[in-house]
Amino acid sequence: MRRHILLLALGLSPALGWSPALAMSVAPAQAGSTTDTPSALPPADRAAIQGVIQNQIGAFGRHDDAAAFAYASPGIQSQFGDAATFGAMVRRGYQPVYLARRVHFGALLAVHGRTVQKVELIGPDGVPSLAFYFMERERDGTWRIDGCIIAPARAEGT
Repeated sequence: MRRHILLLALGLSPALGWSPALAMSVAPAQAGSTTDTPSALPPADRAAIQGVIQNQIGAFGRHDDAAAFAYASPGIQSQFGDAATFGAMVRRGYQPVYLARRVHFGALLAVHGRTVQKVELIGPDGVPSLAFYFMERERDGTWRIDGCIIAPARAEGT
C-alpha cells in the first residue's frame, strides 16, 4: 500500500508495469538525518544530489559495486550488508540504472517530506525509464541515495 501511495504521489500508476520486484526498498529517513524542502535547497545542494546519483551510475557502468555502494545511505547499506549483494540486486532489477546509456536530470521533488530527484534514463536496451531517487542528507551534510523507484517512461501526451 505504501509503495502505491508513493507511486501516486509521484504521478505514476502501478498499472504502468511497475512491480514490487522493481522497487528498491524505500526506507524511512534515518534517525538524526534531516530532510529539506527541494525548493529551498541552494544550487550547491542540488548539484551535490545530482553528482551523487551520476557518480553512482558511473560506478555501476564501470562494474564497481563497492564505489556504487558507497553512495547508498547507511540504511540501504545496512539492509544489503555488502557491495556484492547490493550490486547483484541492482543488476537483477535495475538495468536502466546499472547500464544507463543516457541520463537526464529532471525536477527535484518533495514527496511526503522526502527529497526526491527525478531522472530520465535510457537503459541498455534503448528503452526509456524514469527513476525517482530518494535522497537523504547525512549529519555531515553530504547526500546519499536512500532508495530508488524505476518506472516506465510514459509517452508524451498520455
